[in-house]
Amino acid sequence: MSKQTMTAPARWVCVYCGSRDGQNPIYREAATALGTALGQAGYGLVYGGARVGLMGAVADAALASGAPVHGIIPRGLSERELAHDGLTRLDVVETMHQRKLGMIEAADGFIALPGGFGTLEELFEVLTWHQIGWHDKPVGLCDVDGFYGPLVRCMHHMRDQGFVSAANIARIGVAHEPQALVARLFEPMAASTDMS
Repeated sequence: MSKQTMTAPARWVCVYCGSRDGQNPIYREAATALGTALGQAGYGLVYGGARVGLMGAVADAALASGAPVHGIIPRGLSERELAHDGLTRLDVVETMHQRKLGMIEAADGFIALPGGFGTLEELFEVLTWHQIGWHDKPVGLCDVDGFYGPLVRCMHHMRDQGFVSAANIARIGVAHEPQALVARLFEPMAASTDMS
């Protein structure tokens, strides 16, 4: 359902993140900063459609900065995750697979903020799809306060053990500040990564 006519932004950025705030207030601050940065860059936000946790924070900030926001949420989660009723567009779908596919198809690039199992599942799905040649969209990790440091080390280990190519690792953009990640998201990722 649409709340208003959706204007076409320069790009649509899909943000994966938690439906909780996490223990450190800096995570919510980063989500707010990311939503603001997307709006300031003229980008639209695609995300999981909830109004709680980091998901709600990034959506509210994007809306406040003038960005169109497209949420996609499964019907079974619309009550548990408290679907956001103030979005530019909210699609209620039947399955998680439909949610994830809709987000991937709508986006020109992807950013992962801190989150849990669902965030990692979504992140690794888009990384896997790139690896097998199903898309060539940029992917970035917003490494807030070192949150993704252990994951980055794990991916380096997978590369060193021969399970992931160096090229696929190198294309993942990593930045500690949301504004920096947004500013370079659509630059060549291999040239703009901290993941050496």
